[in-house]
Amino acid sequence: MSMYNQHRGLAPPPQGGSARLNELLDGIRAEFENQARASGEYEHSIAQQINEMQMVREKVYTMEQTHLALKQKYDEEIQRLHRELEARGGNPRASGIGAPPQHTGPSQAPPSIGHGPSNLFGGIMTQGGQGAPGLAPPPPQPDQQGPPQHQMPQPGPPPPPPQAPPFQSANYPPGPGPNGYANPPPPPTASPGPGKGPRLGNRGPGGGPATPSMGQPIPYSDPRAAASPQVGHPVPDHRVGPFSNVGNALAELDLERLPAHQKKVESDWFAIFNPGVPRILDVDLVHTLQHESVVCCVRFSHDGKYVATGCNRSAQIFDVVTGQKICILQDESVDSVGDLYIRSVCFSPDGRFLATGAEDKLIRVWDIATRSIRNTFAGHEQDIYSLDFARDGRTIASGSGDRTVRLWDIEAGQNILTLSIEDGVTTVAISPDTKYVAAGSLDKSVRVWDAATGYLVERLEGPDGHKDSVYSVAFAPNGKDLVSGSLDKTIKMWELVAPRGGHPNTAPKGGRCIRTFEGHKDFVLSVALTPDGNWVLSGSKDRGVQFWDPRTGNTQLMLQGHKNSVISVAPSPSGGSFATGSGDMRARIWSYKPFP
Repeated sequence: MSMYNQHRGLAPPPQGGSARLNELLDGIRAEFENQARASGEYEHSIAQQINEMQMVREKVYTMEQTHLALKQKYDEEIQRLHRELEARGGNPRASGIGAPPQHTGPSQAPPSIGHGPSNLFGGIMTQGGQGAPGLAPPPPQPDQQGPPQHQMPQPGPPPPPPQAPPFQSANYPPGPGPNGYANPPPPPTASPGPGKGPRLGNRGPGGGPATPSMGQPIPYSDPRAAASPQVGHPVPDHRVGPFSNVGNALAELDLERLPAHQKKVESDWFAIFNPGVPRILDVDLVHTLQHESVVCCVRFSHDGKYVATGCNRSAQIFDVVTGQKICILQDESVDSVGDLYIRSVCFSPDGRFLATGAEDKLIRVWDIATRSIRNTFAGHEQDIYSLDFARDGRTIASGSGDRTVRLWDIEAGQNILTLSIEDGVTTVAISPDTKYVAAGSLDKSVRVWDAATGYLVERLEGPDGHKDSVYSVAFAPNGKDLVSGSLDKTIKMWELVAPRGGHPNTAPKGGRCIRTFEGHKDFVLSVALTPDGNWVLSGSKDRGVQFWDPRTGNTQLMLQGHKNSVISVAPSPSGGSFATGSGDMRARIWSYKPFP
């Protein structure tokens, strides 16, 4: 013992305890090192498995792209053989005689209009870019400096397996769905050109609108098979219970949890009835009218017996009762190269004529009985987006991207009035008494003119007006109210101020917005009223059709049946039926009636 410890009376620590402590510490250190080695091995193994999974995914993605390329070549070869056979006098597809050329696979696209005043409807059917449906591309690795070589619109995990339930609603993440149909994308923005920003409604060259480039509709394996009843909608991704207070946003409701009396589910469509109001309507699908391109417009004859559709290079007329195609109206003098979409169709009141407006800036008035062109009206400088036939049987109104509304007399064969505004015209309508013509524009407003004098008598805008471009207008049967649909996702009903008319220097009276209908999840592309004035119909980029009560602003039902944007809705003047046209290459005829 040291002198220090002896002096303080301290005894030395026992030698055995120190050795035991050191032994325990060594054991802990050895165990820690073992665990660290095991953890490192686990991490290495996991990293290897992740790398292997990534390689498998990349290979599957590459194989899918190769398959799609081969499929496209195969379809093109089939089309070439069809054309060869037809040139030799054969008839490979009797049901398609006189139809426009079929577009298949990724090459099938709606109108590609570019920027500027000729492009008002770009982006309506964009469904996640130009890629074909299927797996998303492999996500970029951390050490990558840019996107992967195969860039697709939505990185992320592959879609859920196809055994999920069969229906798709509007609130569904972007990207391909489990059955290969793309889901609605985020709100589109314009692809900016020189000096243009990204938002819809920015001006393009010469002051025209710059709108997003219109994307492809969903490329089916075979467009003719798109109406197959086995093909349902992708599974909805609802998060809201059936009794939540969602107002008019019926897409938020969980279809599977709704009670039977609040829904109607069929093989490839369904309807949700608003739980917040009494159910007083029922709907049914009557006919599906398959086309070989996007269906840009639908319109009934005034007697309700026929419905006309406008698509690529042709207008087609169908019998409403049988669903049979009655005739195809196609201008054979037009160069057959490239697309030429018919953006608007309209019957004359007596049903003898059909007016069509197209991307080639021409209005053609067809004699339906002889399948011949009665009038051709030239004068617009950009695409024609909308037509309406006055009830006098001789006056046609047209609206164009050239910022004008024009009135034409089919008897005199000439333009009788031109009305100019500050921005592209997307939609026109003539009042039931033929005294007024209304137009919606990219400048977010609706204008109403005296059709005889050209005086501007109403300008519908302001704090209660639309916040984005107006794409559809329609007069109510009473001629005193007007509805408009907009890219701001709303529908507005306006009470027009009377009396109208006056001197052109007199400031136009401001119509009053009496109701705003909110519930669609994307652009409202088409609006109309039933002939009794009891319902407002709307079609949207969210793929849905809604019936609204104009007295309360409540939606009665939401109908989901198309697999792409509902571009056009039209009620039958005889009541009880309505038609829809969509980017999924189908028009459909539906019935509605009181419930029960």
